[in-house]
Amino acid sequence: MASRDSRVEYTKRMHRVIEYIDLHLEQPLELSELAGVAHFSPFHFHRLFSAWTGETLGDYLRRRWLELAAMRLAAQPRLPVLNVALSVGFGSGEAFTRAFKARFGSAPTNWRQQEAKRRGNQRIHGRRPLPGSDRNPGQATSKPDQAPGSANPDDGTFHHLLPEAPMKVKIIDRSAVRVAYLRHVGPYGQPLSWQEVVYPWLATNDLLDQPPTIPGGRYAVTEFRGTAMEIGETWSALLRDWLPSSGMQLDSRPCFEYYPTDRKCDAGSGAFGCDIVIPVVPL
Repeated sequence: MASRDSRVEYTKRMHRVIEYIDLHLEQPLELSELAGVAHFSPFHFHRLFSAWTGETLGDYLRRRWLELAAMRLAAQPRLPVLNVALSVGFGSGEAFTRAFKARFGSAPTNWRQQEAKRRGNQRIHGRRPLPGSDRNPGQATSKPDQAPGSANPDDGTFHHLLPEAPMKVKIIDRSAVRVAYLRHVGPYGQPLSWQEVVYPWLATNDLLDQPPTIPGGRYAVTEFRGTAMEIGETWSALLRDWLPSSGMQLDSRPCFEYYPTDRKCDAGSGAFGCDIVIPVVPL
């Protein structure tokens, strides 16, 4: 029992560090600072972190910074590469380019171009049209005197016309609330982790009907309804098409999918509903 309690405590401390890193990715992070968050000595913390994550602290931080940079490169095509590099802690464009190429196999500018081309091809080939794509492209859902892509100051909602259909995005403020989570290692989207681990854990702890959230602040939200094969395109449209024209940018808070308790999954079609939520700050 003592051994199990010890493992639980170590895991709790490491999760605390991971959360702290995610909340402070845009700031310099020192070993001693993170060791203090975990309440371990710097010497022991470095070894424990490597054993728990399978990466050294330096490798983990570099990977997270580069992943954040990759998201910004794709989501903000007009943001200079140097600005992206500086925003994730690199002191020069050259150092950032070397690290990015080692991680993703391509220089940042080439990677951004390849991503834009890949996503463009996905929209043309092999994707089902979004709901409403059979409408006349010249028809907008906004008021006659309101141009596509402009904001309605009354409800904080933006209407941005994609080539296929308008995307409705609402700007909201969320309060900070503690969140329960389980760490999953492996490819994104595997259902076994949710069905066999997460759902039973939520049920056991009476958390199924509790609305979870994460760090507070301003978020952009768009509603999704469809299947798991279709949600990726909505994510791409929000980050690729709406965000660059919104006058906003991402910060270091995580993006997430929010599943209200009143939106159920259709067992026959596999369709489900959720909100896609991204953290935004003024550009």
